[in-house]
Amino acid sequence: MRVGLVGAGPWAEMAHAPMLAKSPEIEFAGVWARRPEAAARLGAPVFERIEDLFDACEAVCFCVPPAVQAELGVKAARAGKALLLEKPLADSLDGAQRLADAVAEAGVPSQMLLTLRYAPQVREFLSRCAEIEPFGGHAVNVSDVLSGEHPFGTPWRLQRGALLDVGPHVIDLLDAALGRVTGVRAHGNPLGWVGLLLDHEGGAVSEISLCMAGTGDLPPSTFAVYGRTGNVTLPHFDDDPLEVVAAEFAQTVRQGDGHPLDAAHGLRLQRIISEAENQVTTP
Repeated sequence: MRVGLVGAGPWAEMAHAPMLAKSPEIEFAGVWARRPEAAARLGAPVFERIEDLFDACEAVCFCVPPAVQAELGVKAARAGKALLLEKPLADSLDGAQRLADAVAEAGVPSQMLLTLRYAPQVREFLSRCAEIEPFGGHAVNVSDVLSGEHPFGTPWRLQRGALLDVGPHVIDLLDAALGRVTGVRAHGNPLGWVGLLLDHEGGAVSEISLCMAGTGDLPPSTFAVYGRTGNVTLPHFDDDPLEVVAAEFAQTVRQGDGHPLDAAHGLRLQRIISEAENQVTTP
C-alpha cells in the first residue's frame, strides 16, 4: 500500500516517517510539507504540490497542526484517499465536524493515531477492566511541554495546552475502560492544571488531572479503574506501538470495513474537549 506523509516536523521525523519506512505492508510514497527542506530529511520523495502527493498514493498519513489537518484532511478525503489522522481531529469542533463529514461522504477509510490504544499493555488493561464491573476510575498526566525549550512546545500546544493535546488520549482511554462518556465538567486552566469529571454510560464516573507546565523530575502517567470485583492499574511501559498502528492501518485500508478509532470517534472526542474548553475559558 502506497502511503504519503503530510508534514515534516519533529514528530514526523521521529515517529511517522520511520513508521512508514519500516512497515513491511507499506511503501513510503513521499512527503509534502510547507518546508521542503525539512521534508527532504525524511528519506522519501518530496512533492511540491500536495495534489501530486495524493496522485502518488492510496492513503495519506498526517502529522501537522490540528487546524492544518482539518483543512488538508478534507482535500485528501475528497481525493479518495484513506486517512491516518493525528489527534486531535481538528483545532475546533466545526473543523472536526467538516473533516468527519468529508470522510463519511467520500466513504474512505480513516484511523486515528491514539497511540496508547495500540499498545499490548493497554489492550490487556482494557480487557481486565471489562471483567471487574467498573464503576469509577482516575488518570493523571503531567509533563513539562509548556515549561521551556521542549521539542513539542509547538505554537498550538503553547496556545491551547493540555486539553487539546493530551486530552484526546486520556479521555479516549477512560471512555474505553468505563463506557462512553456522556457528560463532562471541567475546572482549572489548560495552560496550568486542569481537572475533568466525566460521566459514563451505565453510571460510572471518572476523574482526570492534566498538566503540561510541570518542572523537575515528573512521575509517569497513571490510569486506574475500580470495579465491583476488583481493580486494575495500567503499568508503566515504554514500548513503541507504531508498528501495530501501521499494520492495522494497512488492514483497515485493505478490508475497507472501518476501524474503531476512526474520524467519527475523533469527532466524539472533540465534542467532549470542546465542552470542557468552553467551561474553563468562559467566565
